[in-house]
Amino acid sequence: MTAADIAARAERLRELLHRYDHHYYVLDDPLVADAEYDRVYAELRRIEEEHPELATPDSPTRRVGGAVLEGFAEVRHSEPMLSLDNSYSEDELREFDRRISRGLDREGPFDYVAELKLDGLGVSLRYENAVFARGATRGDGRTGEDVTAGLRTLGSLPLRLAAEGAAPVLPEVIEARGEVYMTRSGLDSVNRQRRKDGEPEFANPRNAAAGSLRLLDTSVTRRRPLRIFLYQLLGAGRPEGPLAGLASHAGVLEYLKKAGFPVNPHWRRCRGIEEVIEYCRSWDERRRTLDYNTDGVVVKLDDLGLRRQLGFTTKFPRWAMAYKFAAEQARTRLVAIDVQVGRTGALTPTARLEPVFLAGTTVSNATLHNEDEIARKDIRAGDWVWIEKAGDIIPKVVAVDLKAREPGTQAYRMPDKCPVCLSDAVRPEGEAVRRCTNAACPAQVKERIQHFAGRDALDIRGAGPALVEAVVEAGLVRDVSDLYRLKKEEVAALERMGDKSAENLISQIDQSRSRGAARLLFGLGVRFVGRAAAEIIAGRFGSLKKLAGVSREELAEIEGIGPVIAGSLAAFMAQPENLRLLERLEAAGVDLGGEPQPAEAPVQGLFAGKKFVLTGTLAGFSRQEAEREIKKRGGKLSGSVSSQTDCVIYGESPGSKLDKARQLGVGTIDERTFLEWLKS
Repeated sequence: MTAADIAARAERLRELLHRYDHHYYVLDDPLVADAEYDRVYAELRRIEEEHPELATPDSPTRRVGGAVLEGFAEVRHSEPMLSLDNSYSEDELREFDRRISRGLDREGPFDYVAELKLDGLGVSLRYENAVFARGATRGDGRTGEDVTAGLRTLGSLPLRLAAEGAAPVLPEVIEARGEVYMTRSGLDSVNRQRRKDGEPEFANPRNAAAGSLRLLDTSVTRRRPLRIFLYQLLGAGRPEGPLAGLASHAGVLEYLKKAGFPVNPHWRRCRGIEEVIEYCRSWDERRRTLDYNTDGVVVKLDDLGLRRQLGFTTKFPRWAMAYKFAAEQARTRLVAIDVQVGRTGALTPTARLEPVFLAGTTVSNATLHNEDEIARKDIRAGDWVWIEKAGDIIPKVVAVDLKAREPGTQAYRMPDKCPVCLSDAVRPEGEAVRRCTNAACPAQVKERIQHFAGRDALDIRGAGPALVEAVVEAGLVRDVSDLYRLKKEEVAALERMGDKSAENLISQIDQSRSRGAARLLFGLGVRFVGRAAAEIIAGRFGSLKKLAGVSREELAEIEGIGPVIAGSLAAFMAQPENLRLLERLEAAGVDLGGEPQPAEAPVQGLFAGKKFVLTGTLAGFSRQEAEREIKKRGGKLSGSVSSQTDCVIYGESPGSKLDKARQLGVGTIDERTFLEWLKS
């Protein structure tokens, strides 16, 4: 074959693979068997390896992740990725329709497009000359992270547009937005593998999708069952530009589909708000038949010209609204109340349930929070209870079906002995939690080691619950410093471990030596010292060795560190065994820190210079993500509420911190308001 023949053959193979991918991932209509796909793919890869100059950025061979990224660059969005205002009832949807009418100064009915609201990760995509060039996360709405390498691994994302002959004319640059998601069946598959590997399971598909796309090792991303749906096209319907001919959102969705993008097939054009409400009702019933999570419906005015007349508030588009489905509940029997022992000795009651399907997963356990919550709801073993998922994530018992209670059931009493080591379990005055008094309790030891190895602490991948239990039971690890004395041969000899797994674990342990003082301090599990407090303290002192002998009063004077944290840390550092632990860690080569960090330049805005406390479970953020957003805007974080606190941000099940804030007259905001502040 001549050079021209080889180039033509490579291009033909790329066209075939693009077509096969489009039919398989987007149209759900495979054209060829897997073996034929693999044959074509192998031929193209061989040609590109022998003739590197023929490889193109949109080649299907570029989907295979392999490079380990050093980090994610920031990407400034050409237009902000705004959130949507939420509604929780049909009446609120009707009020939205009335606002549209007032804003346009005309009577309806108006044409709307109703789309399922996916529970995934929002992304912005850029195509240049029909070839995928860049993708970024939503981030704070104005600036996101460059996740191009991870997005390339998605089989459902076209690397070259217009895969089908009916595609429209494409402008030189296309920017589109969509949602990356993971199916529920895909999550089950991923979690089965993570259980085998001794790694913690993902709580839900949204967390799995977000975590998978943001992996630095794109070869792992490639193995995750991620998909994408597109729903927005920037520049559509503007009076000038190549997309001026698009006049409606329905037209945009059809255009995206013809261009080769995957578009959710369940959208509907509705005449008037009552048709929208009927659509919402129908999907509230049918949503569990899908293999992916949807937590509501996005309602958008169809006419793009009318949208431009309505415009935006500082936070939301005036022409769109998200209707949120009510939290799904399920009724099941509470078989027993189990008690777990945490790393600080806290005894936490958990409901063991007869398994029941709820919000996409089978639930067999639910949180009961503490003994006061059990008493308030009068929850007893044997009761029939109603459960729901907070933010479609964490199962909790919301009520008891008292009419179904059988005679003779007994009110629950928390044990006064640790269920693991049988030591006394004491509830300190003024606290809601009972604690095991034995610091050497095996349950506490295991939990402390897991916490130390956790992602937000020393981040030792592979040191999951199964591995930690194995090394503790085998007598190889008695405290966290022993992790750094583990030998490959010892780990490989454990059940369900082999040479490769042992080698990976030892490598991860070795890498964790240089995580820094803040993460080490957090990893030590000092009571009340969270990530934010650990960063403040490490920034002030630099090395953890300088904390030895520091008084409670000196610590309490640090801005963002209250008397509770100060007292706990001072007591921890006053114990000789804890100082010896630091010595053993330093001897093992663990970085205890160096010089204090210089002060950062002040930042302006709602958060600047103010002290915040986070409490409860946030549905849209992990605790660390929320802390990062606050600090990025110049805010400060504290682990306890005092009269010096400016604001408490609360989520689901906030606990005593919210009560104390209200008693002291400290300002409080919920997660919805927090999101609005982030966008202001």
